[in-house]
Amino acid sequence: MASVVPPNFSWVVPRQLAGLGMPRQPAHYQYMYEHGIRHLVSLTERSPPYHDTCPGIQLHRLRIADFCPPSFEQIQQFLKIVDDANAKGEAVAVHCLLGFGRTGTMLACYLVRTQKITGVDAIHEIRKLRHGSIETHEQEKAVVQFHHRIK
Repeated sequence: MASVVPPNFSWVVPRQLAGLGMPRQPAHYQYMYEHGIRHLVSLTERSPPYHDTCPGIQLHRLRIADFCPPSFEQIQQFLKIVDDANAKGEAVAVHCLLGFGRTGTMLACYLVRTQKITGVDAIHEIRKLRHGSIETHEQEKAVVQFHHRIK
């Protein structure tokens, strides 16, 4: 089976962390697997289809309603998944429905913590990398508040 680039796929940190829209076919999982992704963090309320077609990718569920921000605890869970995977040399991909709002919010929080930058700077960085990311004021606020809580 040929691999197909998943919707809205891009690396934020090459070979460590990527964002994408919901993978919708087995070839999307194949693509991720071929690129070293061994963990898929799903932020949607429903499981992504066909995730069982690629047993080499572990699915992690953090359910967040569409257009809503993650809780502080969900951000911490997400960062722990990334840290644990990266420590083993494994990459992580994170998705919501289209890969903009919830995904962008989590990716920005990752930058806040790893690059020691402000929430506002992290939002700008993610929007440069992934146009249209972080869709609501509440999502922006979650990134800024996360920065204030950890600094």
